[in-house]
Amino acid sequence: MLQDEGQDWSCYWAEDVCNKYRQALQQSITYVCYVDDVLCGYSRSLDDCGFYVYVCDLLVRPEYRGRNIGRMLMECIVRDYPGQTVYVMSDVDEYYRKQGYKREGSVFEVSNSEP
Repeated sequence: MLQDEGQDWSCYWAEDVCNKYRQALQQSITYVCYVDDVLCGYSRSLDDCGFYVYVCDLLVRPEYRGRNIGRMLMECIVRDYPGQTVYVMSDVDEYYRKQGYKREGSVFEVSNSEP
């Protein structure tokens, strides 16, 4: 499913990182959606010790988009973590605005390489 998204998602499926991503999935809050035995969507989130939940990945196959699958996956997180604020770490702002979510600040990358 990730490979079908192309190079934009290669940071998860490329040969040198796919095992790391498998490990990350095992330590994450993960929800999946199947339609007629086809994996058509999933989300991966991190629980910050009961303070917040951070949604790292939300992906729905293109042919299943527009069916509220992404919304349902997000609703699972909110339902299963009541009282915790859920934040989405994404650059796909328009999708989340359409869902009625409000922007809270921004995300910055802290590089560990030499300038």
